[in-house]
Amino acid sequence: MIEFHAPPGDAPRLALSPLHRAALLTLHHLTEVGPIGLTPNRAMKRYFVTWAAEAFNWPFYTADDLYAVNKVLNEHDFQPLAILHDLLLTAKLCRHRKGSLHITRLGKDLLEHPGSLWLTLAQHLLLSAGQDDMLEIEWVSVLHAVNVEAQSGVTDAQFCARLIGSNVEDAYMKSLVYMNVLRPLCWLGLLHETRQSRTERLLTKTVLWPLVLTFEGGPPLPMVTKH
Repeated sequence: MIEFHAPPGDAPRLALSPLHRAALLTLHHLTEVGPIGLTPNRAMKRYFVTWAAEAFNWPFYTADDLYAVNKVLNEHDFQPLAILHDLLLTAKLCRHRKGSLHITRLGKDLLEHPGSLWLTLAQHLLLSAGQDDMLEIEWVSVLHAVNVEAQSGVTDAQFCARLIGSNVEDAYMKSLVYMNVLRPLCWLGLLHETRQSRTERLLTKTVLWPLVLTFEGGPPLPMVTKH
């Protein structure tokens, strides 16, 4: 059995999660500036996407990274923002009304309880990530595997091979495992990603991991100290 815990709201380790940071910034923007305008397709308008690209400073999706391949930014050009938008709606932290995105009462409440906000985001992100038709994700088994394999660092190819027995040269399956398993854990701040090359990533557990996860059936693995 695995238990998820809400980290203390003032835990500095929460800063390891780009998703949590982006959600806080967006909810604060909604309360301090007002509703965010939506396009006819219900995407966030370009002015907010431009602001978010700078403010979020999302690893591998910084403003410089995004503008290197886009002259202007729409929501679909900034994938983390598009996913955050969906999460805020499915978690009922925001709602669409009269052509704008509005914060809900729950959103305002969780804005005052950052640890509970992180837990809510984690639950909804992992649930949505587990819905890929081509990859059946059983999160209890997956998290147990990550707990062991990422202790001292594992590449995405190695983890894919150990998780599903796929050949490391199977680029499609490697991509599925990264997008649906490893990347969500990175976005939550549970794994740290280092890109060793264009095609290989090294994943290690962060100090947030033992703070929010409890594994029954044995003592937790010690964190690896990097010098």
